[in-house]
Amino acid sequence: MTFTDLDISEPILRAICEKGYDAPTPIQEEGIPVALAGRDMLGIAQTGTGKTAVFAVPIIQHLSAARAEERPSEAGQKDIPRRERRGRNHGRKPGNRSIKALILTPTRELAIQIGDCFTDYGKYSGLRHAVIFGGVKQGAQTEKLAKGVDILVATPGRLLDLIGQKYISLDALTHFVLDEADRMLDMGFIADIRRLLPLIPRERQTLFFSATMPDDIVRLSKNILSNPVRVEVTPVASTVDTIEQRVYFVEKPEKKKLLIELLRKEEDKSVLIFSRTKHGADNISRILRKSGIENEAIHGDKSQVQRQRALTSFKSGRVKVLVATDIAARGIDIRELEIVINYDLPDVAETYVHRIGRTGRAGHSGTALTFCSQEDHMMVKDIQKLTGKHIDTILYQ
Repeated sequence: MTFTDLDISEPILRAICEKGYDAPTPIQEEGIPVALAGRDMLGIAQTGTGKTAVFAVPIIQHLSAARAEERPSEAGQKDIPRRERRGRNHGRKPGNRSIKALILTPTRELAIQIGDCFTDYGKYSGLRHAVIFGGVKQGAQTEKLAKGVDILVATPGRLLDLIGQKYISLDALTHFVLDEADRMLDMGFIADIRRLLPLIPRERQTLFFSATMPDDIVRLSKNILSNPVRVEVTPVASTVDTIEQRVYFVEKPEKKKLLIELLRKEEDKSVLIFSRTKHGADNISRILRKSGIENEAIHGDKSQVQRQRALTSFKSGRVKVLVATDIAARGIDIRELEIVINYDLPDVAETYVHRIGRTGRAGHSGTALTFCSQEDHMMVKDIQKLTGKHIDTILYQ
């Protein structure tokens, strides 16, 4: 199957083609037709499966068609007095638009990544979008909102803040996307989502995405979806087959030595290293710099400017090594990331799946290396039980 088989409009197809995408991923193949048909959707998919296009492409197509229908002909415009034409836009200044689509996502990085996708897929649509998130001054964001946007990508805190300040109204909303719902739960945003729901129209299309479905997420999905189509392309908590996984049994004092050896051996490859804590990420970064290995570190204590600068350097290939905590790394989307290293094992097995899902994306192969000290052996067993896969082990001495 190709994208031309999915009933996607020509301007969007042209934009997709220019990105170099030929065939849809499994979730795109199943999900885009459902969303184009206007149905609510419960999408269960891991990171790296291409789910952003599942909601971005239909939203762009729906809103482009709606704008074409609503736009009066030039002749009709000439017959309408200027004052009345202005009034037909709900009292806003000419050129301003009502927000028709809202994409709610847990992290700044993921919001920016989704915004980039709307830029890519919607380049010929004439639609406008904005990305808003906390941790930065709101001036630039509110200025863009004041000019009018069709599509808003937002994190929960900043969205509710700007709604409270009357910068945002969602009265005209027709499309609502809740992305990474399980991460929303992990980060404590479910209460914010419940505050938001009464502020958006009941009559809307809702697309709900989560990599896992714990009980709280199941209940939330039932509350906000109406007769949804379930689209599930991979089993919950499964790992991608294109990822080669290895565990190194290594005691804590030897982890630094092993990490440096591995990075020097793979110095031409892009590597994402996971640390359990922010302090740990900074410490790993310092150790690598002292060993002559250039790298960047990102975590919640870094400013937005610092985080974006680090991500840009990593995505461009200028820096080959990035050290990150789980929350900071969730929104990283690098199509050909080659190696993920779990310097520290996560607290829960499901997080391991999300971590290694940063590599082996969109059909590419990848490698996931995990450092396991004595107290981590039980976690490795939990991971193997969860994923149903045996992981090759190496004793480092």
